[in-house]
Amino acid sequence: MTSRTVSAAAAGTWMLGDLKVNRMGFGAMRLTGSAAFHQGIPSDRSQAINVLRRAVEVGVNHIDTAAFYFSRLRSANELINTALAPYPDDIVIATKVGPVRNASGEWATPARPDQLRGQVEENLRQLGRDHLGLVNLRLMGQDSISDHFGALAELRDAGLVRNLGISGARPEHLDQALEIAPVVCVQNRYGIDATGENEMLRACAERGIAFVPFFSIAGEGREAGAVRAEHDQVHAVARAHDVSPAQVRLAWILQQGAHVLAIPGTGNPEHLVDNVAAGALRLTQEESQLLDAIGRSAS
Repeated sequence: MTSRTVSAAAAGTWMLGDLKVNRMGFGAMRLTGSAAFHQGIPSDRSQAINVLRRAVEVGVNHIDTAAFYFSRLRSANELINTALAPYPDDIVIATKVGPVRNASGEWATPARPDQLRGQVEENLRQLGRDHLGLVNLRLMGQDSISDHFGALAELRDAGLVRNLGISGARPEHLDQALEIAPVVCVQNRYGIDATGENEMLRACAERGIAFVPFFSIAGEGREAGAVRAEHDQVHAVARAHDVSPAQVRLAWILQQGAHVLAIPGTGNPEHLVDNVAAGALRLTQEESQLLDAIGRSAS
């Protein structure tokens, strides 16, 4: 496979509110351990810091994180702070609030609207910032998000948050949020074999809102990573371009619309460079149709 270094700028750019980012970003969830939220084997600290610095070197200026991204001895936010502060002027740190993990790492009752300020301030402290460029409200099964999103809108008005988004949301949640404040992005699970969010993909395109898929590479493996054998169609396209299957998955994601941003995560510097290179991969119409068929068969 080719090993040339490609800049994240090759994927093009998008405006997250008033902030311009390259469409190829980076997700910090896998920086902390051998798997997301892993409590047994912390990541190598020096390597995690090097991955973050390397990401910025290759043009990544959109990093997705959360205070609840931690494992035993490691915190994604602390690693980001150590690696990147003082931060480049163009970098956008996007974080999420809503879910709660206690000190033992167990999931606890999600935050109430009046607890969201504390979560935002926790992210500010860990990241060493006086405001956050983007905060996403991560839904935890609620039907109405008006009270929670309203609380975040108040923090936006107070200057603690610059832009707002939602995550794990349905179209009706987007409508609820837009009645309260501007929404610059929606983060939902989406990928070649998980295309159930096409309605939200279209809704975001119509409104000029970024659609930011997660688990685009992991697929059904979700937090555990890619645990199943790769589809034959993905392997076929990868061989045709002499690239990795992960690059094919990411290139397909980016070709779903100019408003689609990718945030693949890894703790491996070689995988980072490989993922970013997907921004320069252009699939043919025939290849896209071949990959589209995977989602139709999975639905």
